[in-house]
Amino acid sequence: MERRIDLTEGHMIGKLIKLALPIMGTSFIQMAYNMTDMIWIGRVGSSAVAAVGTAGFFTWLAMAFIMISKVGAEIKVAQSIGEKDLEGTKHYITSAVQVNCVLAIFYGIALLILADPLIGFFQLGDAHIIEMSKTYLVVMALGMVFYFMNPVFTAIFNGLGDSKTPFIINTIGLVFNMVFDPVLILGLGPIPAMGVFGAALATVVAQVVVTVCFIIVLAKRKESYLHINLFAKPEWQAIRTLCVIGFPAAVQSGLFTLFSMVIGRIIAVFGPVPIAVQKVGSQIEAISWMTAGGLSTALGTFTGQNYGAGKYDRIEKGYRVTMGLSIVLGLFATILLVGFGRGLFSIFIPEADAIAGGEVYLRILGYSQLFMCMEITTTGLFNGLGRTYIPSVMSIILTGARIPMAYILSQPNVLGIDGVWWSITISSVVKGLVIVGILIYLVKRNKLYKERVA
Repeated sequence: MERRIDLTEGHMIGKLIKLALPIMGTSFIQMAYNMTDMIWIGRVGSSAVAAVGTAGFFTWLAMAFIMISKVGAEIKVAQSIGEKDLEGTKHYITSAVQVNCVLAIFYGIALLILADPLIGFFQLGDAHIIEMSKTYLVVMALGMVFYFMNPVFTAIFNGLGDSKTPFIINTIGLVFNMVFDPVLILGLGPIPAMGVFGAALATVVAQVVVTVCFIIVLAKRKESYLHINLFAKPEWQAIRTLCVIGFPAAVQSGLFTLFSMVIGRIIAVFGPVPIAVQKVGSQIEAISWMTAGGLSTALGTFTGQNYGAGKYDRIEKGYRVTMGLSIVLGLFATILLVGFGRGLFSIFIPEADAIAGGEVYLRILGYSQLFMCMEITTTGLFNGLGRTYIPSVMSIILTGARIPMAYILSQPNVLGIDGVWWSITISSVVKGLVIVGILIYLVKRNKLYKERVA
């Protein structure tokens, strides 16, 4: 019996929530991966946090390449399943894995070759931090294939309507990461303290475990479309379709990371403590944006399956339900970050200067949480329709605006480092308002369902 949820029939709200809960759980697991690293690295010191955070930009940048097959697979698997086109489903799944493997190999090699200039871009000015950053980057590069594969496997199962399987598998990986992190970072018995090297090694080992679990599950499943032959002849039409759909999201992800790197360079001028504040603070803020991302993914799958089945009324009802949940989430996140930011931040770095800076960071970012959740949820609707370019173009323009805002507002005679945090909040508010406005415009003009990528 198939374990996937057919979202084109039956009780809509119940099925949408049943799909969304494991996806949100998986999002929390990804957040917990990062938080676990930061909690234990924070015990080493803010310099170690700054090193991991700096090198982490390039693992974050990897998502730009992962998004090509991840977004494409999630959408086309959902749409083809909605159409009952199982042969097409198989082509999209196999093609997504093939594309991702090739990109992972090339990206990992690039990181190994260019480690010095990539870390040098940030002009950290501290030889010890620079060396730790390089160490973290090299270890992660060696495990890049596993880092690439797991999001795509997760996307494939989500597109099918089976969000429970990736949730369970990613939970297994989290358990391994939680065990290995303190042991390898701080040492235990005969195992020496490895610091940043141990953090990277623990992450790679956990990713390997997750990949192996996915492969075992795929091998045991009876559905023919899940039997992947990595060395099969490429289906160029399927690859092209995946790339057409995934490319806008990939460009958005890549530019978002590059914009963040420039912002990171602006922050670096103020020293290692603000770098650590931003790295840890962004992990705490992930409580809202990764949960909203889970809702968005569920909505994208729901929309894709019903779009494939031609059931547009269910799409609109599904959006309203999901947006309602997202608004509640955004308001909760605002209360949490604005009212309890100091206590939350102190869990990660027990240094007075960092705690004070973290409290301010979380309070400023807290004001934008509702609008950020609105943006992420509405993006899921557009993605499910295959119209990924709409949220991508909007996000690229407005996220890019953070750079001049951050530069101007961070001047000593303006707001200093707080100006960088305000540039992020202002752009998030505007993005949430703009994308909802675009959706309302398309609905009123009856243009929401006019386009489709074959």
